[in-house]
Amino acid sequence: MKRTTACALILCALAGCDLPGNENRMRQEAVKADPGFAETLAKHDELADRIALLERELALKRSSVDRQIAQLRTEFTEARTQVNRKLQDTAALLKPEQQRIDLSLLMAGEELKTKRSQRASLGQSISRLRKALQQEHWTQEDRVRMHQELDDLSHAVARLDQETAALAQHLRLLKLKKRLLRL
Repeated sequence: MKRTTACALILCALAGCDLPGNENRMRQEAVKADPGFAETLAKHDELADRIALLERELALKRSSVDRQIAQLRTEFTEARTQVNRKLQDTAALLKPEQQRIDLSLLMAGEELKTKRSQRASLGQSISRLRKALQQEHWTQEDRVRMHQELDDLSHAVARLDQETAALAQHLRLLKLKKRLLRL
């Protein structure tokens, strides 16, 4: 075992391996052989110290920046949570108006359906009355009454047509409002 260790040390020395503690000896040997090299070694040591100092400064800066990044991430997460909460609160302010418009849309839609149904019923009544007027067995008095009823029905149809058109326009406006209030 002692022989193996000794052989390894000799081989290392021959190969130029640096063993800790040998650096001082190597420096002395190099300066002894070339006294001007001492200045170069001093400059090397100064630069090595400067490099080590710069690396430590960079490590400190990296550590500081990493802490700042973590802090900024935390602040951003908190800010995002607050903004999302405020967005929900703000959107909730329009909720009553949106619900009112939805209810108005529902009611206007039902009313339009009813008016269209009434219009269809009146149209059928007018058709039946006209067919009845074509028959010959009616008295003059009945015909006058039927014509009056036909006029009344025609006026009712015209009124319903106007109301239906106005209601359709109102529905279109409500749908437009609903679309505009989406967030």
